[in-house]
Order: sequence, then C-alpha cells, then structure tokens
Amino acid sequence: MTNTPGPANHQPLLAEDPARIGSFWLDSRLASTPAGVAYAAHADGSDPVMLLQLGDGAATDPAARSRFAGEINAMHIDTVVARGGQGQDEGRLGVRFQDDGDDPLVASAHPQAPWVALAFDGSLSAVAEAQRVLNAVDLVHTPQLGTPRGPEFHMHWWKNSKTGLFRLWPLPWVGRHDRAGWITILVSYLIMLLIAAVAILLAILVFQNQPKITPPPPIPSHASDGGSSSQPNPSSPQESPSGSEQSRSDTPSMSQPSGDSSGPGSPSPERKL
Repeated sequence: MTNTPGPANHQPLLAEDPARIGSFWLDSRLASTPAGVAYAAHADGSDPVMLLQLGDGAATDPAARSRFAGEINAMHIDTVVARGGQGQDEGRLGVRFQDDGDDPLVASAHPQAPWVALAFDGSLSAVAEAQRVLNAVDLVHTPQLGTPRGPEFHMHWWKNSKTGLFRLWPLPWVGRHDRAGWITILVSYLIMLLIAAVAILLAILVFQNQPKITPPPPIPSHASDGGSSSQPNPSSPQESPSGSEQSRSDTPSMSQPSGDSSGPGSPSPERKL
C-alpha cells in the first residue's frame, strides 16, 4: 500500500447499496469506479474492514472477475479477511472464501458479485489501495503498448455501474437498510406469541359451546331379522294338546256310577248270587 497521510473520506451509503454483504454490515462509502465500490464495513464482534465489491457490469465479465481474483491472490494473507462471490473460491487465498450455501436459493438465482474484505486502518493509503485494485479491473490506468492510434477503447460494461448482485438472509425490515437490534427481535417474538395465544383462545371459545349430538339408533339388518324369527320365543305359552285326548287323573273319586235308571246319586242294592 502507498503511504498517504490523513484519515479516509467517508461518504453516506446510497439507496441502492446493500445493508450487508456476506457477514459484514456496510457503514459508508470510501471510493467508487466503473468497476465497483469500496465500503467501510464491520462484522459482529470484529474489527472494521474495507470491503470491495464489483459492480453489475464487471461482475458479468469473466475476464474482469479473473483480474479481480488475481489482484486478491497476490496480497498478503493477513491483509485479506474474507472473500466471496462468483469465482473467488480458487487461488492461493481461496481459504478465505465464505460459502453462502446455507442461504435459500431458487432455480433461477444468479451468483453473487465478487467481493473481498481487507484489513482497514482508516487511512487514505488503504483507500488508495482499494482504488488501485478496482482500476486494475477496469483497465483505466493500464499503460498502453505502442503508440495509441484509432478510437478510444472502453470495456463493454463501462456504462453499467449499478451495484453488484447481492443476497440478504435473513431479510431485513421493509424499507430499512440497517440491521435489527435485540429490542426489535424481542418485540417480534412477543408479537408472534401473542398472535398464537389469541388463535388458541378463539379455537377454545368456538368449540367449547357446541351442542352434543346423540347418535342415531342402530338399524337392524335383514340377516338379524331372519335369524330371530326361526327361534321360538320362550316367553310365549305352549300350545295345549288336542281336545280329543283328555287328561287322566290318578286321584280317587267319591262318586259312584249309577247302574239303573234311578236318579243320580241314589244307591243301588247289591244283588245276591
């Protein structure tokens, strides 16, 4: 890095700038070229870093991505804190690559723009190093070979200086470009618990006053009717025997049969032989 005295000049973030790239939250802008932007950023519980990200035009050019990766691989390993994006997982400093495979993706998702997080001491010399890397990508200050003739030359993506593709997960609040604090997360969890409790209470109130419904009586089938008619009912009286057969009694009777025409019940004398 070139030794340039003085602190770096911080500019506010624009509306199109991302709130976070990788695991680093963006704080301000430091420099910008047609190839990309340099940001001042920080991660949770770590020192400030200088994050360089290629723009949308340079990120779509394989040659620009290769030049950017070559500049990063030529740096000291202690200078490079982390790197990510398309084509940044190879080379000498590929061990600093941060994979975003845990983020939910769709089939039509495009790869993220290349980026790198460098150690940052807040000086102008660090910003000058960022500008040198970005200039090496867009070839603005590259010396020409031979005598310049003909029209000027620019990269085909020169006018496409939009912010490179980035991905945020988890998503921030709508319309907010900063991270949520612990108070916001606590309030969101309390609101979720309140909504769940109200839903359970409504379900209890709806179903507790339902009238009881008695089940209908069973309908007898034809098979049960036929089987019951063939068996005799033990409670019904049995039929008496035929009237021609009289019942016999073994009990002696005191009445005597009459042998003549005398009145009934009159005794008849015994005849002598």
